[in-house]
Amino acid sequence: MKLKKICIQGYKSIDTKPGQTIQLGDVTVLLGANGSGKSNLVSFFKMLNYMTTGALQQYIGKQGASRLLYYGPKKSESVSFTLEFESDTAHDTYEVELSHGLPDRLYISHEKITYHKISPPSPQPLEYYLDAGGSESGLGKDDRQTSKIIYGLLSHIRTYQFHDTSDTAKIKDRGYVDDARYLRSDAGNLAAFLKMLKDHDKFRKYYNRIVRHIQQVMPQFGDFDLDPVPGNKDYVRLNWKDSAQSNYIFDPDQISDGSLRFMALATLLLQPPELLPKVIILDEPELGLHPAAIAELAGIVRSAAQKTQVLLATQSTRLVDEFFPENLVVVERDNERHCSVFRKLDTEALKDWLCRYSLSELWEKNVLGGQP
Repeated sequence: MKLKKICIQGYKSIDTKPGQTIQLGDVTVLLGANGSGKSNLVSFFKMLNYMTTGALQQYIGKQGASRLLYYGPKKSESVSFTLEFESDTAHDTYEVELSHGLPDRLYISHEKITYHKISPPSPQPLEYYLDAGGSESGLGKDDRQTSKIIYGLLSHIRTYQFHDTSDTAKIKDRGYVDDARYLRSDAGNLAAFLKMLKDHDKFRKYYNRIVRHIQQVMPQFGDFDLDPVPGNKDYVRLNWKDSAQSNYIFDPDQISDGSLRFMALATLLLQPPELLPKVIILDEPELGLHPAAIAELAGIVRSAAQKTQVLLATQSTRLVDEFFPENLVVVERDNERHCSVFRKLDTEALKDWLCRYSLSELWEKNVLGGQP
């Protein structure tokens, strides 16, 4: 079962009518200028994460209900979305409406599941509603099989942003060694997660593959040194050794920001298939990466997409050239409607252009759109 289409109305910069419909493939690349709305779609997936953990009101409280609505509650009374899923045998949909209430809050006013068997075909889809009017989704508590399948997929959508590599970033600090069930959204548990892969016989080959890809981008890198912190076996830090195979241990402060981000990206995308999220959302993963590292990143994205779905938001011309037109969704601001517009590229219409120009050149020439 894969997430194939998202229809959203009234969320942040996405208008209420007609809203926006975004088609998703194994790899989907959101391409657009600053302020076009790419990050708003990323934040929508974050909201889905909170919904599946029973913490929707926590997310709304942090964001502010008015700021989640398109131009606030005076303009938009609700946020609604429909997610469409497909497999070889079924077509499922999940519909939700979040309505504004007083004080500044959103509650679930509509939650509906549709199951349509396509192999062998059934004449009518099965539709049912979940209890509405509550502050949290009822999806995770519903015992019906379709609800369980959709909940299982949505609860394994993960959004990642590895931008924070400051001196106080969690990725550089020591972490609890058992915090390794999954890689966290900021890679704050990267050392513990890598140690788990290295120490697990079944996962060791994936750890070695991660190391090889890091060495492609950072030739001086030898291997990680993931022994517990001296005096406290419960904590580990992202220490490493260089390719000279000396006994000198470098700490994470002795890694460039770009290299540190690439380590997190390689670990995320090259982890064992059974540990991969169902959908991976990456916000501007190219930040701070050398062009050679961007090419390497694109390769491991394509590799991961054989086992999961990847959606990434970017402004990198170098990264765009690593993908095909059918992977791209152009995001731009409609100044007449005052909203974000998401548009899939028409590969056939671009055929003649692509004989002479690269995708990045067409973007810079504003043939694709997505410019300020």
